[in-house]
Amino acid sequence: MTLIYKIISTPEWRRAEAEGVFRGAAIDLADGYIHFSTAEQAEETAAKHFAGKSDLLLVAIDAAKLGDALKWEVSRGGALFPHLYAPLSLDAVTRVAPLPLRDGRHDFTGLL
Repeated sequence: MTLIYKIISTPEWRRAEAEGVFRGAAIDLADGYIHFSTAEQAEETAAKHFAGKSDLLLVAIDAAKLGDALKWEVSRGGALFPHLYAPLSLDAVTRVAPLPLRDGRHDFTGLL
């Protein structure tokens, strides 16, 4: 199973759970797709886009359940990043875990 990850605020994710689908955070809606990271990219994504932010969750998604709407596209540093061109069905989610902030950095220990 190939897992991809979404870093998201707890209130945004709770809203998705209540609606039964995740349509995207503000940046996703602006860009026209939902941004994800691989396990190798998640820590850099957190440092770049969520520095110092607490109350975050790390959502793990089974990439195989996203079908053709998932595209792997060149982004930061020429790396391929997973982008979803559709709402995220919560059926594809395998785990939701708190992403703790320790000494100003997000601690991914045991999460990836």
